Amino acid sequence: MGSIYMEHVVGIKNPRVAIVNIGAEEEKGNALVKETFPTFKKPVPDINFIGSIEAREIPHGGADVIVCEAFTGNVILKLYEGVGATLIHMVKQGMMSTLRSKIGALLVKPALKTTLKAFDASQYGGAPLLGLKGLVVKTHGSSKRTEVRNSIIQCVTFKEQQINEKIKESLTVGNGKTEEIKE
Repeated sequence: MGSIYMEHVVGIKNPRVAIVNIGAEEEKGNALVKETFPTFKKPVPDINFIGSIEAREIPHGGADVIVCEAFTGNVILKLYEGVGATLIHMVKQGMMSTLRSKIGALLVKPALKTTLKAFDASQYGGAPLLGLKGLVVKTHGSSKRTEVRNSIIQCVTFKEQQINEKIKESLTVGNGKTEEIKE
């Protein structure tokens, strides 16, 4: 589901899929990770599984799709949102602290603006809930206009690219039946 979404909505061909773990070694991790790893390790059509990924490698782009259970995923997401917001605040504060830094800020503003945009969670909208019969994009209750707008754009792209249909088609099992997609 994540591979289909990344390819057809985000535009990443053959997205790299990794399982979140405490190390790169296959034998590491909690019971759920150890149980899940072999399932991904088997060759699966349309899933480019690259192994384990540590949380610190996620922002470096070590994988395009990360697999974990919901609690861990939510903790990772909120941590990066907090770090991103703090980093943006601290850079702005530092740039405005002295006359010299203000002059420097004017010189680096275009490049810095582009760089800091990568840390701004609002540009992504919300998180799609995949595997449902309908379309759900979850945004924060504190979402601002930009995040809501980008969530709507995400929904339009999701619908135009027929993501639910592609997911359902990919879940077709050997006997020609599809696995039930939950309401």
